Amino acid sequence: MNKTTQALPLAGIRVVDYSHFLAGPYLSRCLAAMGADVIKVERPRDGDAGRAHAYFIKGQSGYFLQQNMGKKGLCINLKDPRGLEMMHKLTDAADVFVENYRPGALKKLGLGYEELSRRNPGLVYCSISAYGHTGPDAHRAGFGLIAEAKSGIMAMVGEPGSAPPLLRVSLGDMYTGIHGVAAVCAALLGRIKSGRGQHIDLSLYDCLVSMHDYAVQCYTLSGGKEIPQQTGHDMPQSTLYGVFAASDGYLVIAAQVDDAWKRFAQLIGGDTLALDTRFHSAAGRNENRTEILALAKAWVAGRTVAECLAALDAIDVPSAKVQNIEEVLNDPQIQARNMVIEQEHPVLGKIRLPNLPFRFSECDTSPVCVAPGMGQHNREIAASVGYSAADIEAMERDGVLYAEVQP
Repeated sequence: MNKTTQALPLAGIRVVDYSHFLAGPYLSRCLAAMGADVIKVERPRDGDAGRAHAYFIKGQSGYFLQQNMGKKGLCINLKDPRGLEMMHKLTDAADVFVENYRPGALKKLGLGYEELSRRNPGLVYCSISAYGHTGPDAHRAGFGLIAEAKSGIMAMVGEPGSAPPLLRVSLGDMYTGIHGVAAVCAALLGRIKSGRGQHIDLSLYDCLVSMHDYAVQCYTLSGGKEIPQQTGHDMPQSTLYGVFAASDGYLVIAAQVDDAWKRFAQLIGGDTLALDTRFHSAAGRNENRTEILALAKAWVAGRTVAECLAALDAIDVPSAKVQNIEEVLNDPQIQARNMVIEQEHPVLGKIRLPNLPFRFSECDTSPVCVAPGMGQHNREIAASVGYSAADIEAMERDGVLYAEVQP
């Protein structure tokens, strides 16, 4: 189907992104991919803290490049009254404002929700913080790691009795960021009827607690008797479902559904195992988990990953190799879905970065430009809110607007 039959869903929506590091920039990157005009606002000299985050090449941060593609760059000194005035002009004409500072910090700058919504009642103002804007911990700083630890998620992963491992992906930030995308789009839709924007208050901690698909209900419905613990490489409530070691690597097997289990049992144990009625229900398999795991581990250990996968595919039991990043990037499925994109960067030349997963039938959400240099679009953005060339030159001369030298 031709993907140019419709404009991108958020075309015509202007977003002022005054966020840093990950959750906020990821949120606004998603909005940019869906067509919003996103203005990335940074502080002079240092810019977004993400610019100082590895991986580095030729002075460029891959972290920043990934989370800020598709945006325009404005670098402005908000402590100068002229800088604050310009920011107010931007937010007066904006649809969305995104920030992820500690609650109260932007109010001191004159950029709090009350001030901006008074000037622009239609503004959708999205705040992201560690704990949210209410509650006894609202004033505390935090990162995704803090939310992961406090949420109960970290306590359930790893080997029993060992310190929980780091998740190695920014689960709290990314999950909160995509919740922000949903909330912003919903608020924009609601504005059509109400004519007013609103304040969206997102907490990394809240978002991760909401992610629990089992632990909370397990605890509450058991009257507090059941607290999910570390279980290592499988799930005691879903036998058989876990990670197994083959002779040359690891794979996962999901044979926890009755029909899949019977096919798997026939494969590894013939009629004797397949017809054993102790294992024909989820409850029975969970009750006899240790016996089942021993049989499964022995079968997998005697084969290569490829041999296991071929046998499991043949009987339609879901399975997969535990892949490293090199294998992921070379996976034909990932390539077919265009999940790694190539861009031309003015310093680095051709670069490859992860794409976003949005797929629309009538339009293409591929990013249109690389992440901006610091202050790259100062002049364009200032002119769009009414500043003359002379005004812009004066602000540049006085350091109100700052731009790093472009190659």
